[in-house]
Amino acid sequence: MRKLKVGMISFAHQHAIGYFKSLRSNSNVIITAISDTNYERVKDYVENTGIKYFNNYNELLITDVDAVVICSENVYHAQITIDAARAGKNILCEKPLGISTEEMKLMIDTCREHNVQLMTAFPCRYLRPVVEAKKALDRGEIGNVIAIKGTNRGTMPGKWFIDAAYSGGGAILDHTVHLMDIYNWFLNSRPFEVYAEMGTLFNDIKIDDSGMVHVKYENGVVAVIDTSWSRPKSFPTWGDVTIEIIGTKGVISIDSFAQKNDIYSNKNTRAQWSYWGDDMDQLLIDDFVRAILNSTNVAISGQDGLNSTAVALTAYKSVKESKPVKINY
Repeated sequence: MRKLKVGMISFAHQHAIGYFKSLRSNSNVIITAISDTNYERVKDYVENTGIKYFNNYNELLITDVDAVVICSENVYHAQITIDAARAGKNILCEKPLGISTEEMKLMIDTCREHNVQLMTAFPCRYLRPVVEAKKALDRGEIGNVIAIKGTNRGTMPGKWFIDAAYSGGGAILDHTVHLMDIYNWFLNSRPFEVYAEMGTLFNDIKIDDSGMVHVKYENGVVAVIDTSWSRPKSFPTWGDVTIEIIGTKGVISIDSFAQKNDIYSNKNTRAQWSYWGDDMDQLLIDDFVRAILNSTNVAISGQDGLNSTAVALTAYKSVKESKPVKINY
């Protein structure tokens, strides 16, 4: 099997570090180039590996890379994706896919027009508890799903994440999309209406750090998400992803990060988690690489990215209007 030549565009999002390591661990990948307007952000990854560096990502796009991984600030996802598609590169784009429905549609249409694949980075889909729950649902083990509730509560990330000019939104945008992608995958249905409440309750910042997002699905299921940056810095890890699925014949409960040991030591001032479970970044990267090399469809499409992000964007509209709002896909 030939090796996939990959370029990485921006390390603004911290997930880029995990993806870099995962790409390097995949024997079918060669990282040939890295682009970032902030050289200090990628200095170690360039100088310690000999990977070619570009300040301007358009210079990377004229090289012979087969695919790019985009981890820029949210506001730049659309333009970089469109430029990469026009250059004939397959794309793995960090979530949220975009910050407006219109730009996400353009991203998807441009990739289709230029016959390249667009995958949205939702690594939580690859966690073992999530995968096994999907299998159980498909087998009908809990009957018909009636409702789903879940949490995605993390630590406030700071930096450009709390500046709407770069992020497009706060905790609701940042954390709703992960769970909505899982919900949509579980249900094989689309949400059509959102009601949300929003606040800034845990941090002294000028953007939302908490929210409750209520969703109605076309198949009759109702769902809710507790999405927040509520975890203190002393928390053992960045946050959680928990889900409870209520069916007519039973309930499935998911703790996505339960594969861990709790460590208490006098050497540390806080408890720590020793995580021994699935490497979701590696599973995501491996699946993307496999799809591109085998010319098969990526598992999590650009449309999946739009469907989940549209809920978060509609949640902000619901808060502004103080009422349930229909989703405009």
